[in-house]
Amino acid sequence: MSFQELGLSDAVLHGVQRMGYVDPSPIQLRAIPIILNGQDLIASAQTGTGKTAAFGLPILSRLESPQPRPRCLVLEPTRELAMQVETAFRDFSRFMHLEMALIYGGVGYGKQKDTLASGCDVVAATPGRLLDHMQQGTIDLSALEFLVLDEVDRMLDMGFLPDVRRIVEQCPKNRQTLLFSATVPEEIGRLASWCLKDPEKIEIGARQSPAETIRHALYPVAVAQKFDLLIALLTRTDFQSVLIFSRTKDGADRIARQLKTANHSVAVLHSNRTQIERVEALEGFKAGRYEVMVATDIAARGIDIAGVSHVINYDVPQHPEDYVHRIGRTGRAQNVGDAFTIMTAEELPHVKDIERFIDQKVSRQKLEGFDYVYSAVFDEDLATAALKGAKGVRTHKGMSFGRARKRKR
Repeated sequence: MSFQELGLSDAVLHGVQRMGYVDPSPIQLRAIPIILNGQDLIASAQTGTGKTAAFGLPILSRLESPQPRPRCLVLEPTRELAMQVETAFRDFSRFMHLEMALIYGGVGYGKQKDTLASGCDVVAATPGRLLDHMQQGTIDLSALEFLVLDEVDRMLDMGFLPDVRRIVEQCPKNRQTLLFSATVPEEIGRLASWCLKDPEKIEIGARQSPAETIRHALYPVAVAQKFDLLIALLTRTDFQSVLIFSRTKDGADRIARQLKTANHSVAVLHSNRTQIERVEALEGFKAGRYEVMVATDIAARGIDIAGVSHVINYDVPQHPEDYVHRIGRTGRAQNVGDAFTIMTAEELPHVKDIERFIDQKVSRQKLEGFDYVYSAVFDEDLATAALKGAKGVRTHKGMSFGRARKRKR
């Protein structure tokens, strides 16, 4: 089925065509008719499946002439996501005469108040700053028709659900509510039962597995050779853009400095960067001014950038869910992507947790021609026993390595 067959308005279809969309993704195919029909919805889908268009296109199709008060509110857990949703809505509605507002913290109130006062149809907001505007009386939600709670599992992780409840309580009862989340744990289920009316439910793909369009592999190495292996991977990989994840902010800064010394153009994204620096990093990475972006987990669910060909985990994430979300930054919108994870012996327990979580063993790879020094990570039985403090463990058969694939273009 094409976008033309889904019942979207002509103006929205023109926007879709201008953006180069061809075929709807599975979440779009299933969600758009439900939203156009006016039903509440709980949608669970992996990242990178086109969720913003799944709710944005039908909502815009149902918004006709501009109105002075907001009719659609999209709540996001981070300012980066709010910014991307606002940009997407602007792109989708380029042939309409609707106004958008972007509300998030960390910046002054003046411009946001001016935008709200001049009238807007769609508001993309983070919970904390939106509550500030509600308390100051600078936003009026009495005409709201659509409420979208996006990335709700991330809001739960960040402790935003009490704020979300306070916001929902101030929204009109007669509204359409849409809840989108990668997973729907019990606490989110309780929120949904309270704020949604007889919702339809959609689940796309396995909740705990990476998208099928992502090829991912582990690269074991000694701690002292981590950065050398990173440089070798970048040198021998045909990439368009690379997102590198560090566990810490200091680590991200250190990796970025070393990559710049190696003549890579690098952006950095973490919570210690100013808002101006974060926007410049994101926009520069999107525009291709930077070939590499080094980020902490603030970016794992906080950015949506088309065309990331590779993700590299410089540090193995300590939480299995973060692995899925990190590597989900590539292989988006049905495109193929590659994700490499550099693994040391000390990180083996986290790797085992990830493999249990996604219910699959991730292939171990060895970069051909790289001058490896020995590490216990090359014998996982030995490494596991050493980490447990076992004594007198004999080395078993060494690990077998697959050959690293080079992307063909």
